Amino acid sequence: MQEPVISVGIISSQKIRFELHGGYIIQGRNEWLRGAYTAEIKGGKILIRGEKFSSQFDDEVLFEPDTYKDDSFKLKDVIIGVQFHWERKETEAFRGTLRIIKEGDKITAINLIRLEDYLVSVISSEMSAKSSLALLKAHAVISRSWLIAQIERSRAVKEGSESAVSTITSDNEFIRWYDREDHQHYDVCADDHCQRYQGITKIFTEAAQQAVAETRGLALMYGDTVCDARFSKSCGGISEAFENVWGNNPTPYLIPVIDYKFEPDNYDIRFTNERNAEKWIKGNPPAFCNTTDAKILAQVLLDYDQETRDFYRWKVVYKQKELSELIKAKTGHDFGDILDLIPVERGASARLIKMKITGSKKELIIGKELEIRRALSKSHLYSSAFIIEKGPEKDGVPSSFTLTGAGWGHGVGLCQIGAAVMAEKGFLFDEILLHYYRNARLKTVY
Repeated sequence: MQEPVISVGIISSQKIRFELHGGYIIQGRNEWLRGAYTAEIKGGKILIRGEKFSSQFDDEVLFEPDTYKDDSFKLKDVIIGVQFHWERKETEAFRGTLRIIKEGDKITAINLIRLEDYLVSVISSEMSAKSSLALLKAHAVISRSWLIAQIERSRAVKEGSESAVSTITSDNEFIRWYDREDHQHYDVCADDHCQRYQGITKIFTEAAQQAVAETRGLALMYGDTVCDARFSKSCGGISEAFENVWGNNPTPYLIPVIDYKFEPDNYDIRFTNERNAEKWIKGNPPAFCNTTDAKILAQVLLDYDQETRDFYRWKVVYKQKELSELIKAKTGHDFGDILDLIPVERGASARLIKMKITGSKKELIIGKELEIRRALSKSHLYSSAFIIEKGPEKDGVPSSFTLTGAGWGHGVGLCQIGAAVMAEKGFLFDEILLHYYRNARLKTVY
């Protein structure tokens, strides 16, 4: 295997503003461009316009750099944190080729870049580039592994050897999970739906480049297969099983892991019993990711992430009207007054896999974890590991609902905050990886 060139979808909009810094040539034409331009659809074609340039293209146009290392392009108004509570727009700079295509009635900008260069940006975007070297190296390996696995999976889906089904419905259930199969024209997106990639904008330390260079081509393997190495911000004390979040196939290296040196005392972690789940979530069990150390948190939580600090244990309160309107807007179903939110099935981390919404007009079981989080928040609830407490009732209708929860994200695979704590405690990058990815091994694949 050789180092691949990958395609990353950066932004999709009615109109895209971009700048070319250095010399860029339009593929198939002997035209060199630099400066500021716009891209939009006019008359069914892609129209590229600049101060002294205007030209139309049928379905796509590629801008290739004269010098890969020195030339770059900027994209304006790139949305980061899509649908999260800290969503915002940034101007971001990228190395490599800019590909602009039509997708329906929108224009999509795609970056073609070498995998190892992509990784330097990812580990600087997913966390601080000032993080410890052990943490950066661990993340370089999982980001590389995850991406190679996604490319292989996309190929399998296209060839028909693997299913891309992600929704299961019946009269009383709506079960959906969100994965990569909706990216038809590029390998991965640039936001949290895949993994954060914010170009060369975020690369400002030698440590990030060193971490990638010293792990070049190194991947997590299970048998002869590169591992689909998932990760999240905080597992909340126990990581979750792959099949409880995405497809229903158990994955031997993405199994529940207690995020500590030993099982916490005085807790029964069999969360099929709601009393055990309540004690766990309301408690403060020891875990690597149970930290308030600002130095460690700053390695994982970027500026916008730090707007939320209650990641290990958290609480959200909804008034009846607020919750009923929210659930109607997010699910498309009018439940009337919300009478109850009932846990139906929990995973090994106490995350809800299925939850029943009971209303005065309708009831429905929803899942998996992200569908539950989306139904109960304007953006994304921190996690689906929560318990529900109802406020005082009037005529059988609760006045409010309090959700007390644990963790931040889906909880599968590496726990970023836990890994940061392990690195601070002196664990090596391979020890961190093999703590979270049981049954896996490390191998250089190119």
